[in-house]
Amino acid sequence: MRAANFIIIMAVIILVACSSSPRYGHGTTNRKEKPSVKYNRSTKKVLHGVSSFYAKDFHGKLTANGEIFDMYGLTAAHKTLPLNTIVRVTNVANDKSLILRINDRGPYVKGRILDCSYGAALKLGFVNEGTAKVKIEIIEIGDNKYMKHD
Repeated sequence: MRAANFIIIMAVIILVACSSSPRYGHGTTNRKEKPSVKYNRSTKKVLHGVSSFYAKDFHGKLTANGEIFDMYGLTAAHKTLPLNTIVRVTNVANDKSLILRINDRGPYVKGRILDCSYGAALKLGFVNEGTAKVKIEIIEIGDNKYMKHD
């Protein structure tokens, strides 16, 4: 009798151990990944607003997508566009434009839509002014991936 009970208990334990665990939330997440920011793909493909730039205070620090911020690079921060989204940014005042990749979150100043790297602001021609009215054209929606470092 004891052997039969032991076999039944072991069989139940093995079956429970082999079953899949319940999922809570929206699938599995890697702890190193940043939470995704909601972006509605039906949002306009062209955005208008004020851009600022950031530089020395953040140079060499990690961006929201996990890469090291290069103030001379051609990147930008946006509050909701998926990370690694490619955009064409045009300075409305002088019609200079360039293609940037969204690799960070921000700006955190009310009334601003984009935070360019110093290098981007220099090429767009608004370093002296500090801000510029810009047109942002979404070229390719990013994968929102966080870069993993070893």
